[in-house]
Amino acid sequence: MPKHSPNRTMVLGVAWFDRGQWQRLTEVVEDRTELDDTFEQWETHALDAVRTMERQGQRVDKVYVDVDALVSWCKAKGLPINGKSRAQYVSSVLRQRDGKAEA
Repeated sequence: MPKHSPNRTMVLGVAWFDRGQWQRLTEVVEDRTELDDTFEQWETHALDAVRTMERQGQRVDKVYVDVDALVSWCKAKGLPINGKSRAQYVSSVLRQRDGKAEA
């Protein structure tokens, strides 16, 4: 488990989609029933969640997801395309962006 320096704020990554990528996501995920019915519903709920986390003092980073890249990443790792894997993918993108080795 990584150690957190008191001077560093942990960043919470949130998978973020534009309308087209969200639509593509709904076509490939195994947990479709867990997603909102429409992009507008998802966007409203996602923005509410981000605001709540920020009010709680969390630093939130929207990670724009290319669904085809997510699918490739999941296939390479032998993972299903679901919420848990999306979270792992977002963490991986943040680690790569911040120059940290992939776990």
